[in-house]
Amino acid sequence: MNSMMKKSFSVKGVVALGIGTALFFVLMRYASVPSPLPNTTFGIQYSVQALVSVLYGPFIGFLVGLIGHMLNDMAAGWGVWWSWVIASGFFGFVMGFASRNMKLDDGVFSKKDMVIFNVAQLIAHGIAWGGMAPLLDILIYSEPANKVFAQGLLAGVSNIIATGVVGTLLCLAYANAKPKQGSLEKE
Repeated sequence: MNSMMKKSFSVKGVVALGIGTALFFVLMRYASVPSPLPNTTFGIQYSVQALVSVLYGPFIGFLVGLIGHMLNDMAAGWGVWWSWVIASGFFGFVMGFASRNMKLDDGVFSKKDMVIFNVAQLIAHGIAWGGMAPLLDILIYSEPANKVFAQGLLAGVSNIIATGVVGTLLCLAYANAKPKQGSLEKE
């Protein structure tokens, strides 16, 4: 079993899944701002999902988005909108996979890491909201293309901005809170 899978199935990984999912749900449900388009909001839940994905890998990142978004849809009362739930899971998977060599737990979030993080989140959000969610909306729910691509574009742009700012700051703060290897001196 590789180290990514061991991390996912560890006690810490399961706890991270629970906390990450709860934070994703709470932020999406209670801390999002409605947009001018129906059923589309501005929020920072993907920033938290990105941090959890960087720390615990693609499997945990995928489940945080999948379960957190599903719980949000169930709580909203409109039923689970699987097209967007799957896209949320996809985002977490991509972030966990793309950042697999980052060392946040060692107190490192370099400029190179910031670039990788932000290129990955831009690509992941672009695919998730610019293609995957709208196309699945059309295929699964027979939604009108102009409506779902407008929603996807707005969601994608706002998620890219939020994750770029808040997600980068979360990763930086996490790394800075960790002692650097070799930073302690023996007296």
